[in-house]
Amino acid sequence: MPNHLKEETSPYLLQHAENPVDWYPWGEDAFRKAKKEDKPIFLSIGYSTCHWCHVMAHDCFEDPEIADLLNRWFVSVKVDREERPDIDSVYMAVCQALTGSGGWPANIFLTPARHPFFAGTYFPKHGQGGMVGFRDLLVLIHEKWEQDRSALLGEAEEIVSMMNHQLTFQGNVESGLLETAVELYKRNFDHKNGGFGDAPKFPSPHNLLFLLAYYRRRGDRLCLEMAEQTLTQMYRGGLFDHIGGGFCRYSTDEQFLTPHFEKMLYDNALLIFSYCEAYAIGKKNLYLLAAERTADFILWEMTDAEGGFYSAQDADSDGVEGKYYLFTPEELLHVLGQEQGAAFNRHFDITAAGNFEGKNIPNLLYSDPTDRSFDICLKPVEQYRRGRCALHLDDKVLTAWNALMIAALCRLYQASGKQTYLDAAKRADSFLWKHLWDGKTLYVSFRAGKRGAMGFLDDYATSIFSQLALYGATLEMNYLSKAERLCRDTFAKFQDAEKGGFYLYGEGSESLIFRPKETYDGAIPSGNSLMAWNLVRLSQLVSDKDYERLARRQLDFLAADAVQYPPGYAMFLLALLDFNDPPPRVTVSLAKKSEAEALPRNLPAEAVVILQEPGNEYPLKNGKTTFYVCQGHRCLPPVNEWSCVK
Repeated sequence: MPNHLKEETSPYLLQHAENPVDWYPWGEDAFRKAKKEDKPIFLSIGYSTCHWCHVMAHDCFEDPEIADLLNRWFVSVKVDREERPDIDSVYMAVCQALTGSGGWPANIFLTPARHPFFAGTYFPKHGQGGMVGFRDLLVLIHEKWEQDRSALLGEAEEIVSMMNHQLTFQGNVESGLLETAVELYKRNFDHKNGGFGDAPKFPSPHNLLFLLAYYRRRGDRLCLEMAEQTLTQMYRGGLFDHIGGGFCRYSTDEQFLTPHFEKMLYDNALLIFSYCEAYAIGKKNLYLLAAERTADFILWEMTDAEGGFYSAQDADSDGVEGKYYLFTPEELLHVLGQEQGAAFNRHFDITAAGNFEGKNIPNLLYSDPTDRSFDICLKPVEQYRRGRCALHLDDKVLTAWNALMIAALCRLYQASGKQTYLDAAKRADSFLWKHLWDGKTLYVSFRAGKRGAMGFLDDYATSIFSQLALYGATLEMNYLSKAERLCRDTFAKFQDAEKGGFYLYGEGSESLIFRPKETYDGAIPSGNSLMAWNLVRLSQLVSDKDYERLARRQLDFLAADAVQYPPGYAMFLLALLDFNDPPPRVTVSLAKKSEAEALPRNLPAEAVVILQEPGNEYPLKNGKTTFYVCQGHRCLPPVNEWSCVK
């Protein structure tokens, strides 16, 4: 019999709707039941393309014995972390405080008042390799709950009190913070394989964006080399899907060969940005190729009929991790023929020995990544791969992730000049305003005709980011106006006027055991970091001096946390760099308004571009559209052709 998840729209929750566990969605029904029956709550948080969530579901939640224990002794609640980032943030912080680490699935035991008292991540059914078995854990917690509850719950109140009294000390941005961050990046850089630190290696594209921007402004050649080596290695390895395009979530090894095979929309959006920025500096075609193949994958496989972007593709096929992506030499000889297949195998490192559990992840670690002679083979290989097995698609549309992809496609349009990418960005933007905005409020997600929860800080911050990107790509003032409106809404809903920064959830959202203010830039830049960048950019675009004051205040707020480990706050660092060393400012005095349509392809994407009607301050030169270019405290003579001052 289906449980209480059967009416949900979240793909993750629906994956568990037929479990023998009597799952509830997060809500008052579950909390009332726990209180009435005096049972602890078992909260399990994950997402639909999470490999270890699948493993634990198969080992534990589909097991009749485990289900019986959960149903007798607990009230079980499932949460999709992508639809409820507020719940995930709160209880992941608890998990990290209790265990020193985090990840998904996150499994937390709560009192009926939702106060946590035990937390962990993946548990096997039976103990193994030093890990406690989930069955034994359930028995132990039940016995403690019945026989020695005070000892079990002693820590719960302390945890809630500690979380509610965390202080962020505000101060001024320290001089040398950017330089300290760069030195730490250099210290942690893997000079052999690219990337930072040891395995597993995450793309963390915002780190690369900061390093590329730092090179542009300060001329530090090693910053460019670190970014370029990492981008090249990620593309050459198996992290990039050489058959179908797009990047997987992270690499399990040091050389980016073996990925964790799930593909996330946000990673691919931020990586498109990074490759475009690298291309803008050196005009190396490999970087533009990587960006375009990634975007083409998104448009082909991850896009709704109305233009919204889906969230993720799973790592598993038929219950096997990576099965969809792996090949044997014989398969490719069969698809391509002996001669062409043998050459293809050599080029993409497809061997009899294999490089992953006896099979092969296509890669270019031992080949020339600029060799395009095998492009003709990719379509038949992809069609063959598609026919072998299918990938689960998480087809919900998330506001924050869509906004990042909209901004990335705008950046790719500026790099490539291809209208297709701008058109896709505009269609997705229309989708968001139609389905995820009700005239007053943004919402987190949309699927099966239904909106999810009210939007959080990240939804607003990324949406402002996307409107600024659309303005930069089109110079259409309506996008700048929308960015300003969303910015006002963000202050109204999320600002901590007393201590600075922005809360994750607004006053109108459900109140949880504490109200977090996220500052650390994880897989996605935090909403607070993005707001810092947004405010800096608005201060450079709009004559309202209040934006500069707000930007400075937000930078000071973030600096108090960032000083502890600056490389963990890359988007903040980028905002601080733009504030201290502004990008070129181009004021365009238009002879005719219609001439604005011809400008975006010719102007550099990093520039702050302002359209101006001719006047005393910005007169026309020779009666033609005139460009006034300033960098820092230096302005160039006005010119009629942008190419003259590139």
